[in-house]
Amino acid sequence: MESKDPSIVMTLDAGGTNFIFSAIQENKPIIEPIRLEPNSHDLAKCLESITSGFELVKKALPTTPAAISFAFPGPADYPRGIIGDLPNLSAFRGGVALGPMLEHHFNIPVYINNDGNLFTYGEALSGLLPELNDSLKKANNLKRFKNLIGITLGTGFGVGLVSNNQIITGDNSNGGEGWLLRDFINADSYVEEHLSREGIRRSYALKAGTPLEKVGMPADIYHIAKRKAPGNQEAAMATFNDFGTVLGEALATLVAIIDGVVVLGGGVSAAFDLFAPAMFQQMQSKFQLADGNTAVRLPQQVFNLEDPEQKQKLLEGNQKEIAIPNTDKKITYDSMLRTGVGVSKNDTAAMIALGAYAYALKKLHT
Repeated sequence: MESKDPSIVMTLDAGGTNFIFSAIQENKPIIEPIRLEPNSHDLAKCLESITSGFELVKKALPTTPAAISFAFPGPADYPRGIIGDLPNLSAFRGGVALGPMLEHHFNIPVYINNDGNLFTYGEALSGLLPELNDSLKKANNLKRFKNLIGITLGTGFGVGLVSNNQIITGDNSNGGEGWLLRDFINADSYVEEHLSREGIRRSYALKAGTPLEKVGMPADIYHIAKRKAPGNQEAAMATFNDFGTVLGEALATLVAIIDGVVVLGGGVSAAFDLFAPAMFQQMQSKFQLADGNTAVRLPQQVFNLEDPEQKQKLLEGNQKEIAIPNTDKKITYDSMLRTGVGVSKNDTAAMIALGAYAYALKKLHT
């Protein structure tokens, strides 16, 4: 997406370990990112970090910014800018009117959403979705995808939903909370117990018989699985296999509801080659029916967009000409129901910032 709007929007990616501030103009960052400690256990200090971060950004800008737009964890009343009780930022309890506070301080509009939504919005406008639709056009296929399911795999399991360039937030600002889907392997838990940094560490510790405090980060476990670092290679492989199975079932549920393509982001997406086989196997699994027959988990064929041959099959589809009854005319029909899963080619934090920028421009002009 190209933007000719000269408006400058200040942005923030608010994680539990870092606050990353930036500013976007014409769809491009115009300053170096500014990182500050969140001071997440002290509300006054946390709010001071946010205010001072935006002040530092404002001082670095050539002109006055038009708005502030940023990602912040939920639960929250995003339209009103009120943050609820956050598990990773313990200072926020009982409702904190963060948006109104910043509007009062800077005297410009403030828009807040969650990182999954803004990552997906960025990918829908400037990432995987337009790239895929452009490839379909070049392949002379009439199919176009309008729905995108964005997944961030890292500290937790973030989900964003975009349909026809519209973020689906829900009536309680709680749309796309995919971390609450039931864990396929452990039905008494939710998927984030597997699909998170700590979930990967716990899984490896259990399988390897290693104390959790001696287990490294997911990247370390990935290197063990690839025999690039010492450790229990079998346990590391099994860890990512379980990760893929749980992820695949979660994605199948989301695709069944939203019917769109999937883009994966976040640091753990770099381990795609290890978890993807189990993920695709689960997405293409079958239900056992009472009469002894089976039914496919998804009616859509699921393609790996990182595999050139599979991506080409998705682009080609099954297009043909069919007759329109009672006329002498024909119409093009593509009978292949399909979706794809790919990995973002963009830095996740940068794409969140672009999503925040686009979201602000849309709000400013409506």
